[in-house]
Amino acid sequence: MESRSLVLGASYMALCLLVAQALASAQNRTAPMVPAVIVFGDSIVDAGNNNDLETIVKCNFPPYGQDFIDHQPTGRFSNGKVPSDFIASMMGVKELLPPYIGYDLQPEDILTGVTFASGATGYDPLTSTILNVISMPDQLKMFEEYKERMKAIAGEERTASILSKSLYVVCAGTDDIANTYFTTPFRQQHYDIPSYVNLLITGASTFLEKLVEMGAQKIGFVSLPPIGCVPSQRTLGGGILRDCEPTRNQAAQLFNSKIKEEIDIIAGQHKGIKIIYIDIYSILLDLILQPSKYGFDVSTKGCCGTGELEVSVLCNRLTASTCSNITEYVFWDSYHPTERAYKIMVDKIFKDYIKFLL
Repeated sequence: MESRSLVLGASYMALCLLVAQALASAQNRTAPMVPAVIVFGDSIVDAGNNNDLETIVKCNFPPYGQDFIDHQPTGRFSNGKVPSDFIASMMGVKELLPPYIGYDLQPEDILTGVTFASGATGYDPLTSTILNVISMPDQLKMFEEYKERMKAIAGEERTASILSKSLYVVCAGTDDIANTYFTTPFRQQHYDIPSYVNLLITGASTFLEKLVEMGAQKIGFVSLPPIGCVPSQRTLGGGILRDCEPTRNQAAQLFNSKIKEEIDIIAGQHKGIKIIYIDIYSILLDLILQPSKYGFDVSTKGCCGTGELEVSVLCNRLTASTCSNITEYVFWDSYHPTERAYKIMVDKIFKDYIKFLL
């Protein structure tokens, strides 16, 4: 009887050990890779910061958000989630990354990160001024305020720990080239493309330097996309056939090559700081040129309206219908990819770059 009890006891202990190991394994799988995700930039990663601004660059109305939770338009420039959401989710931090303003942030929201991004902003100070959106320097001011809010919740020491281990993402510059340089007359009078790109490089480099000074140690810097192949830019510059417009693409490529060099210099000047250049030019160009490879049918126009010019206020339920099968489209409106296309892009980013930032 005693030996049987010993066997049962041993079996029970072994079972407890297995359960403990399983629980530990589950916790390890779900443990966040970083304590918070903090994002700066433009409409690609804006989750609603523009909602309460006096600007036409907003999308907190249908059909935006038609595939979001409860079909709600939140100010995300897509039919559903945007890259900042996917990044936060893949890092195991949270499913959605909220905007910093116009949203009832709870203590847990503050501790795990927000996006300061504002649609239609850029590295050229004129870009945000034209459409009255949040400039990149003002996003850093908001970040400073955010840090104080975090200190009030977590204390100085824990806040410093969170901020030093967090993932920072910077994604801007497309509006500078597509809108400020090629659409308005203000910059072309004084800058050719190389000199204008240099202006943007100065703005981007200054932003990165200040972000490092403010405590960021793990920064993913997102490249410019193939701007000339975006539907609206095909319409505006691609001729009657709406081909990819090469000059816009060349400007983006020039910026990308120059900022890579700047990133290496900045990272080299700050010991222990990781700044990784993230190439989205290649993956988005492949989605556009070979849509069937990814299960898409349409990559030269968006799902909203004609798909050739409608974006922001022009993409609204009263004047623009949407396509019947969103999963066939790379682009949601004439400027922004669909949730599905974003997910493919972020999957690629996660696979290729995240290991260098952890």
